[in-house]
This record gives sequence, C-alpha cells and structure tokens, in this order.
Amino acid sequence: MAGESGGRRMTIERVEAYIESHRGEFLERLKELIRIPSVSAQPAHNADTRRAAEFVAADLRRSGLTVEVIETPGHPLVYAEGPARPGKPTLLVYGHYDVQPAEPLEPWLSPPFEPTERDGNLYARGATDDKGQMYTHCKAAEAWTAAGGGLPLNVKFLIEGEEEVGGANLEAFVAANRPKLACDFAVISDSSQFAPGIPAITYGLKGIAYFEMTVRGANRDLHSGTFGGAVANPLNALATILASLKGPDGKVAIEGFYDDVKPLADWERAEFAALPFSDDEFRRDLGVDTLAGEAGYTTLERKWARPTCDVHGLYGGYQGPGGKTVLPCFGGAKLSFRLVPDQDPAVIARLLRAHVARVAPPGVAVEINEYNSAPAVLVDAQGNKGIEAARRAVETAFGARPILIREGGTIPVVGLIKKELGVDTLLLGWGQNDDNLHGPNEKFSLDAFYRGIRASARLFDELSRI
Repeated sequence: MAGESGGRRMTIERVEAYIESHRGEFLERLKELIRIPSVSAQPAHNADTRRAAEFVAADLRRSGLTVEVIETPGHPLVYAEGPARPGKPTLLVYGHYDVQPAEPLEPWLSPPFEPTERDGNLYARGATDDKGQMYTHCKAAEAWTAAGGGLPLNVKFLIEGEEEVGGANLEAFVAANRPKLACDFAVISDSSQFAPGIPAITYGLKGIAYFEMTVRGANRDLHSGTFGGAVANPLNALATILASLKGPDGKVAIEGFYDDVKPLADWERAEFAALPFSDDEFRRDLGVDTLAGEAGYTTLERKWARPTCDVHGLYGGYQGPGGKTVLPCFGGAKLSFRLVPDQDPAVIARLLRAHVARVAPPGVAVEINEYNSAPAVLVDAQGNKGIEAARRAVETAFGARPILIREGGTIPVVGLIKKELGVDTLLLGWGQNDDNLHGPNEKFSLDAFYRGIRASARLFDELSRI
C-alpha cells in the first residue's frame, strides 16, 4: 500500500509540474480560442463557430484522445474519448465553445475578441462563459497524457456549439447516443465560486418556464378620445393580468403554483445561514434601497431555492417622442418562472393559462406561447462519493474546502444528462459572480484558470479510485 501511495504521489507531482511549466502555453492557446468570435446566435459567425469546433477538436487530439466533429442541423458537436481503462470509472466532461453576442460594443474597455490581461484577469467574450472554464479540463487531460502515463480513468468530452441558443441539437444527440455517452460521473465548469477565496460545488439549479403573452383588442389602433371608455385597452388588460401574478407578500398568486415545491431541508437552511453573506452589502452593490422577495425567506434562500415570477419585456402602443393618444390594438409581455424541485414546467404552463383565463378582463383575447423550459436539478449532496471526490480535488487546488451551494440559474444540459444517462453532474465553477458573463467586459481570473486546471487534474485522480 505504501508503495502504491508513493507511486501515485509521484505521478500527481509530475502532472502538476507539467501544468506549472506550461502555464504560459496554456494561456496563449486559450487566447487563440477566445479570438475566434463563435457567436452561435448570429449567422454571420457560422464559419467562426466551425473554426472554434475544429480548434477544440485539434486540441483534444494533441492530448491523445480520439476525436469526432459531429455535424448537426446547426453548429457542430465535438466528441472525444480517451484510451480505454478497463475496470476504471468513466467521466463525461461537458462544455460549450459558443459565446453570446458582444454587443453593445461601446462599454467594452478592450475589444471583446482580443483577450486582454488587466489586474490579474483575462477580459474577453467567452473568457469565463465557457471557453476559459471548459478549457481547464482539456489542459488537465493533456497534463495526464504527457506527464502522468495516460489518463487515470475513462474520459469522454462532449463540447457543443449551441448552448447559448438553446442546445436543441445536443438534446437530440444525447437521446440518440446513450450507449456512446454512458458514464459514471459528469462534470461541468460553467458557473461560479461563492466569492473570492471561497470555492463552491453547486448541487442544485433552478428550472425555468418561459412565455410570451400577447393581448389583442380591436382590429386597429383607435383614437383614445373617440373610443376610450367604450373599448377595452389591451395594455390596460395586460397590466391587470401581470399585476395579478404576484401578491404584496412576494408570493406567486397562481392557484396551485406551490403544490409541488420541495421545501428546503433543515441542514440546507443552516448551511446557507452560516455563509458569509451580507444583505446590506448585496443591496449597496446593486444600488437599491431595499431588497424584495417572498416573505419568510432569506435572500440566499429566495435566490437559490424558492420559485420566482418575473417580467422581462413589455411592448405595445406608441413608443416615439412626445405624446400620441391612441388605444393600441395589441400589447405583449415576455415573462418567466424560475422553478425549484419538484415543479414541472408543463404543469406551470397549464396553471398559468388557467389563471389568465380567470383574470383577463372582457373585451380582449390573450395568446400565450411557450418558449424554453427545463426542470430544476437537485443532487443528493449527503454521502455523495462524487461530490466528496470533487471536494478533495478542489480543496487541494484552491487551498480551501469548497462549500455546497445552490444556484438560481438554469443549465438545461444538467437535467438532460440526468434524464438520458441517469447520472448526476458535478458543477465545479471557477468563475466569480462579477465576471460579467453575457455582459460587456466579461472576465476570468488567471489564478482561477490555473487552479481550475490543477483541480480538474486532481479530480481525474480522485474519481479513478472510487
């Protein structure tokens, strides 16, 4: 046993020495990938998304993996497998090479697709979401292949180019290729640490149900003096409907909305309460006078583990300068519900339609269209061998034991992996909450990039011994 332990220790030391000696090369390669403007939402960048896919594929081939670039009706998928390690567990690494549009360009302090180092950070579109974080796992695989005598377990990579536009083609691919993607663990790095110096493992994500509501009245816009008071105004009706969705206590007022909500466990509430979080600092950072939300819950509980309802956009009527006295013939809103375990997006859609039918004023017709939806995800964090392995790996690399948190956002692929492959996902985020993902001046800490590579390399080792 002592000899095995010593041999393992020497192997890990060689892998980490390789990572340390190749820091500059790893960063330059990441910059090359970031310079490719792989904006999946914009057809003008279709050739760039393909270039990004080919870059990732070539990088994984250099690490000794067998790689396929798989065509889809949209942007390509990159699939890679390491050499078979019989008797060892299998890890599936997921990431995405596509990025959000960079517009508006004016607030950027440096060009969005020219990665720039400032204050210990790398600034560029895709730096943290998700090129920088995804690339840590690619470099961990390279280090093991080059210095560790090969990967210590079976590793598969699935890197897509449509995460920022819904990932419909990935969903079809996973459903059709369960045996190919079969694994014991999955890992995604596309999230954040709790705070600087406080790494985290995310064990819960909210789901989402997104809708567009259109309210129609007369067959044309009308003069508000001639017709006002005699014909229903769609914008007034829309305001009535939207106001009915939530009560003054912050609770969603749709009948049956909370019937399936899984309550927080006592240990979770205790863990959240013990975290170094200040309502006052949170409020001041956002520039608001007071915080709002569902009564009876703390800010972190509301953000991470209670369902919400929010309006994201409103349209209708006259929008130009000055006044125009018109009764618009239609108006609309975009809204979503962030869901928690065990809420079903299809049930929420049915409840919303029934509620609107009850409260809509007479004289208007309401149309509700459903857009993207995904269920919430909750991993059993108590006694979970994968989470414990990840905690050991992250603690070694970051110098602090990671805390367990939930996240208010939605990563649909996590639910997809659970549904189709029957595997929980380890969500190991290296970013920070102020990294401005999706916004101008997106950044990624260089220290977190290097520590993420080391944590991933350690994770390969820890999981190989389960």
